[in-house]
Amino acid sequence: MKNFFLIVFVSFQLNSFAQNIKIYEKPPVFIGCEDQTIENLKTCFNNKLNQYIFENFKVSHEVADDSYKGNVQVLFEVDKEGHVSVVYVDAIYDALKDETKRVFQSLPKIQPGTYNGKPTFYQYSLTIKIPLVDPVLMINADSAEQDNLKKFVDLNEIVSNEFDSITKNISKYQGLEYTSQLNIPFTHQYYSRFDANMNGLGTNSHTAAKPFVYEEVARYYDFKAEKEALVKGSDGWWSRKLWDEHLVQIQGEDYWFTIDPVFDLQVGKDVDADFNTTFNNTRGINIQGGLGKKFSFSTSVFESQGRFAQYYNQYAESLKAFGPDPAIVPGRGIGKRFKEDAYDYPVAEAYLSYSPVNFINVQFGHGKNFIGDGYRSLFQSDVAASQTFLKLNTNFWKIKYTNTWMWLRDVRDAVVEDKAFLTKYMANHYLSWNVSKRLNIGLFESVMWTDTNGRGFDINYLNPIIFFRAIEFEAGQGSGNAIVGASAKYKWNNKVNLYGQFILDEFSLSHVKAGDKSWKNKFGYQLGAKYYDAFKVDNLMLQLEYNQVRPYTYSHNTIVNNYGHSNQPMAHLWGANFREFIIIGHYNYERWFADAKFIFGTRGLDFNDGTDNYSYGGDIYRNYNERPFDTNVKIGQGNKTTTFNAELQAGYIINPVSHLKVFTNISFRNFNPEANTETTFKNSTTWFNLGVKTDLFNWYFDN
Repeated sequence: MKNFFLIVFVSFQLNSFAQNIKIYEKPPVFIGCEDQTIENLKTCFNNKLNQYIFENFKVSHEVADDSYKGNVQVLFEVDKEGHVSVVYVDAIYDALKDETKRVFQSLPKIQPGTYNGKPTFYQYSLTIKIPLVDPVLMINADSAEQDNLKKFVDLNEIVSNEFDSITKNISKYQGLEYTSQLNIPFTHQYYSRFDANMNGLGTNSHTAAKPFVYEEVARYYDFKAEKEALVKGSDGWWSRKLWDEHLVQIQGEDYWFTIDPVFDLQVGKDVDADFNTTFNNTRGINIQGGLGKKFSFSTSVFESQGRFAQYYNQYAESLKAFGPDPAIVPGRGIGKRFKEDAYDYPVAEAYLSYSPVNFINVQFGHGKNFIGDGYRSLFQSDVAASQTFLKLNTNFWKIKYTNTWMWLRDVRDAVVEDKAFLTKYMANHYLSWNVSKRLNIGLFESVMWTDTNGRGFDINYLNPIIFFRAIEFEAGQGSGNAIVGASAKYKWNNKVNLYGQFILDEFSLSHVKAGDKSWKNKFGYQLGAKYYDAFKVDNLMLQLEYNQVRPYTYSHNTIVNNYGHSNQPMAHLWGANFREFIIIGHYNYERWFADAKFIFGTRGLDFNDGTDNYSYGGDIYRNYNERPFDTNVKIGQGNKTTTFNAELQAGYIINPVSHLKVFTNISFRNFNPEANTETTFKNSTTWFNLGVKTDLFNWYFDN
C-alpha cells in the first residue's frame, strides 16, 4: 500500500495553491528572465531550468557503466520567497536521487510567482530522462535529429507540458466532491452541522434516506464555504496537508480524485475491568474521486486491532460467528484473536455512484444505509456490519423514491452448510413525499428472504414499484418476512422539527378488539423532536427521541428469515421488546465540537438459564413459536432489564476535509436485570477514551 501511495503521489499530484493561471497570475521568474513578458515567462523558465539541469547534473559511474536509460521523477516547489525545493524524488538508483536533490538545492533563489500581486507558491512535477542531452541542441536540430534526440531526453517538452497543464489539464483542486455524487460520510455529529439548513421551511429536501449525496445537500448548504471558513492559512506543504487539504488532491479537465490516510487511534480505561487499558488501532486509506460530472467512486480499507470496555467485549463475543474466530466486533465485522484478550478486525468498504440524468442516482457497493430522521431507525439502520447493496434514488417534483437491494449473511452455526455462511436477501422501498412546506410523509416496505430450495435472489423483488406483501403471499408462507411502515416529519418552524416512524410486522384486528395483547400484534413506533440553535445559542442542536417495539417484531417462524445481518439487527440496536428515551445535544464552534447523549431504556431479555429457555421476544434471531404464551404479551416481559447509557465527548477538528479529529470522551453504562444469569447480570461501567480518528461512520456503544 505504501508503494502504491508513493507512485500515485509522484505520478499525479500537481498541486498549486494559486488559482488557474489567468491574467492576474504571474508564474515564477527564473534568473535571466526578468525582462520577458508574462506570456514568455514560462518558456524562459523552461529553457533556463533545462539548461541548468544539463550543465550541473552529473551521472555517476555506476549509472554510466550500466548504460542506463530511464527516468527520474521529481516533485518540486517554488515557495513564496523564491526558494526551490524538492518535495519528492524517485529513481531506480540512489545515486540519481541524491544527484537530483543536490542539483535542485543548488538552484539560485528566483522571483516567486504571484497571485493578485501577492507572492504565492507553485508546485510542479518533472521527468528527467537519462542519459541527458543538451536542450540547446534540441532547439537547433532539424526534425530528424530531434526525433533521434527525443529517444534520450525531451526536457523542454516535458517541463513545458507541466507548466501548460496548470491552465489546460491540471488545476488547483476546487473541492468538486462537494457537488458530486459522492456520499457525505454519515455520522450523527457531522450531519448536525447542516441538518438545520436541510430542514428549513420551504425547502424541498428529503432527509430520511441516508447517507446523503453531496449534490443534493449542496442546494441548501455550502460545504466549500464551510471548509474555507476553517482554513488556518498555513503556507507550508506539510502544514496545509495536516490542517486544510487532502493529502493528495488532483483535478483535471474531466476528472478529480483525493487520497487520505485513515486513523482511529484510541487509548482508554474501563475502570471496572480487570485489564489495564482499552485501545483501538485502526490504519487505513480512503480514496475518492469523480470522472466527468455524473460518475463518482469511493473506497476505504481499514486494518484494525482493538480491546474495548468489558461489557462491549462480552457483547462482541456473544455475536460469535461459526468458525474459530472468537467475536464479531459490532458494526464492523468478524474479529480474529489478537494477543490474549483483543481482536483483529479488517474492514473494506467501497461504492460506485452514477447519475445518468438529474433525477436518478444509482449506487452499487459494500457499505451501510440508514432510513430515518432520528438517532435510531425502526426501518433500516447502520448498526450491523457493512453489506453489499444496490441502491436507486429517484428524485422529482416533491417525491424521493429510494429502492435498496442488499445481500446479507447469517453466520450462526445452525445455518452454516459446508462451512459457508448462509446468504440472505433484503429489498426495501421508501417513498418520501413533501406534502407541503411543513409536512413530509414517508411509506416504507421491506422483505427479507433466503436462498432456500435453490431460490437464490428472487427476481420478482427487483421490480422497484411492486408491493412486497403481494409477492410474499404468492411465493407461499415462510418464503419471506415482509414488513411495512410509515414515517412523518413536521416543520413546526425553522428551529423545531417533529418526526416519527411506525413499523408493522404483523397485525390482528380481532385480537386488538379483544384487548388480549396478543403476540400477533407486532409493531413499534418512534417519536422525536429536534431544536436548532436551541435557546438562541448558534450551532447548538438538541434532540429528544422515544422508541418502543413490541415483542417478536422483526423475528420469524423460520430460523433464517429474521430482520438481521451478521448476528446484529438491521433496524434498532436492541432488536425488539423494549422502550427507550434519548436526549442528545450537539454543539459546533469553528473546529471545536461537543456532544452529550443520555439513553434510558427498559428491555425484556431471555433467561436462557437451563430452566427457562423460552423466547420472550427481544432476540430477533429466535423463532417466535418458542414463546411461552400467546396473550398478555407486553414490552419488558421476560428478564426485565433497565439500562442507562450516558456519554460526553469533546474534541477539535484537525482537518475538516478528511474528517480527522482529536477527541476525548467519557461514557457510563448501568445494566440492571431483575434476574442475574450466566450471560445477563448486573454491572456498571465507566469508560474513558482519548484519541485521534478519521470520523467516517457511526459506531454505537450503547447496546
